[in-house]
Amino acid sequence: MTLALPAAVLLAGCASGGKPASAPAADLLEAKNPQVLLLGEVHDNVQGHKLRYELLRQRVEAGWRPAIVMEQFDREDQDLVDKAQKGCADAQCVIQVVAGARWDWQLYYPVIQLALTYHLPLVAGNLSRADASRVVRDGVKATFDPQSIKDYKLDAPVPAAVRNAQQQEIVTGHCNMLPEMMVGGMIDAQMSRDIWMAKIIRDQQPKDVVLIAGNGHVRKDIGVGYWLKQVAPALTMRSVGFVESRDNGGRYDSIQTLAPQQRDDPCKQLKKGK
Repeated sequence: MTLALPAAVLLAGCASGGKPASAPAADLLEAKNPQVLLLGEVHDNVQGHKLRYELLRQRVEAGWRPAIVMEQFDREDQDLVDKAQKGCADAQCVIQVVAGARWDWQLYYPVIQLALTYHLPLVAGNLSRADASRVVRDGVKATFDPQSIKDYKLDAPVPAAVRNAQQQEIVTGHCNMLPEMMVGGMIDAQMSRDIWMAKIIRDQQPKDVVLIAGNGHVRKDIGVGYWLKQVAPALTMRSVGFVESRDNGGRYDSIQTLAPQQRDDPCKQLKKGK
């Protein structure tokens, strides 16, 4: 997520076309389970949530037992997540114990329930708003320990291609109306989230991992997939974008095309603030 409106939602607001799918694409169902499966989302697209859940359900029912890292839980709340997973009989209980106000939690109910039913670890993957604010103020390495700074080469400038692509996504995703002074900090916050998710995924090894996150985070060219490859190139990894009629463009290993979600103009709120 960005600090304002989620870029994946904003970008999706301009999408058009696309045919509804009743089941995940065949190539997604037939692919072997990797060590790391990155599953994206347009945050408010109901069809995408259903198809992603179905893909995950079929793999788990066939015997796969990955940990599930979720962007929707702040990493600082891992103790709460663990407590809820041990003490709750259903996903609604977990949501009541852990959930904040940033998400439409009923969209995530099936994935959380799947984790409870099959005893799959739920892992919190996101930065809190407080930590994201620290990053905006102090830079991309502000929340990392010295070893992580070394592992991810955060003392050196992030490659220009990665930073420029993130800038394009953030500026476009905010309807080209962000004040220039805010852009750099928001790029740092987005990259910090990606690096934290990559770090948390590595921490689950040797257990296989599924990441549930926005399409921007699961990109293999600039997102979590990129950072994982910098430090763990031997991991087998697959990135799947659940997209509203957008070309892959090298962002993902596979895509699931979705019908656009009906929504108000996502730029309206920003236009009012001008």
